This record gives sequence, C-alpha cells and structure tokens, in this order.
Amino acid sequence: MTTKQMIWVEKLGRPAGDDQRAEAIADLRTIVLRGLRGAFLKRGQNEAFCEDVCQDAMIKIMKNLDSFEGRSKFTTWAISIAIRAGISELRRRHHKDVSLDAITNNDDLQIELAVASEPNPGSGIDREVILKTLSDLIENQLTDKQRTVVRALLGGMPVEEIASRTKSNRNAVYKLFHDAKLRLKKGFEAKDFSMADIEGIFA
Repeated sequence: MTTKQMIWVEKLGRPAGDDQRAEAIADLRTIVLRGLRGAFLKRGQNEAFCEDVCQDAMIKIMKNLDSFEGRSKFTTWAISIAIRAGISELRRRHHKDVSLDAITNNDDLQIELAVASEPNPGSGIDREVILKTLSDLIENQLTDKQRTVVRALLGGMPVEEIASRTKSNRNAVYKLFHDAKLRLKKGFEAKDFSMADIEGIFA
C-alpha cells in the first residue's frame, strides 16, 4: 500500500471528532460526488440523485475501510463503491412499481438475460437449444422459492428488492440462488452438455 493510500486509511480510521478525520471525510466526499456526477448526470440523473447516493456510499466506504487492499488508488476504490451503489439504486427504482409476479412470469426476458454470451463456438450447440433447456430446467428442477429467486435475478431485480418482496434477507436469497445454480448445472450435465458449455451459461 502506497503512502497516499495509507494516509487516507489512517485519517479516515481516526476516532469520531478528530479534525483530520473530518477533513479527510469532506475531501473524499467531494471526490466521490464528482465521480458520481460524471457517471450518472450523463445518464439523465440529477444532482439530488448523486447527493443521495453519495451519502449512502460514504457510509459504506467508512464501514468497509478494512477491506481496502491497496490494489488500486484509494479514491478509485471509493468511487467504484459509490457507482455500484448508484447502479443498485437505479435498479431498485426501476423495479419499485413492478410486482414480483410480473417479473418472474416473464420467461422471455429472464431467459434472454440468462445467456449473455454465445455458446462455445466448437460445441455445435445452438443458442435456442440452450435457452429452451435452461427454461425447462428452471421450471422442472427448482423449488418454488428457487424458481422465484432465479427468475427475479435474471430479470434484473436487485437482491435487496427480492429479499424485501419475499420477506427474507440477502443471505437467504444468495443461498437459494447458489443451490439453484447447482441444480441447474446438474440438469445440464444430465443432458450431456460439456463443462465448457455449462460454464459459459453460468458465467
């Protein structure tokens, strides 16, 4: 970790009320807000959106100081956290008025998002075959809860929103998705898909 990186971490990690900590927070907030403006104003968001995201992002940054490993500039790391927070907020707002039933019953949208890249060129497996197989496996190999989580995630709904709609929590949603992926992979293997094909599907 460079000297500049250490200075950021050291100052931000000081006790509440410390003048150098307060100054570092103010400086970092200015940098993060500038990064958010550059990322989201051109996408049609306003200053108020950037301010709100910045406030939430600063809380996350301060809580996660210990996770900074120094592999990039500290400010780059902080801005990346803020931009991810902004993207999550946009997704949350987009799905705010969309019912869970509506998004989980839209098979075409979910399956299209599920396969982001083309199959392995050497496999000889047609894209439509993969889509049809994936659709069948989701319908027939998963529990109701797993099916709901998989379809919602593939439909673009944020994990936090799924957890809220299902009266659950992030860890439970991730666990359901992890178990569902294992079932789907076994289903593909049973239908003689190669590991390369399967990895491409779940990349």
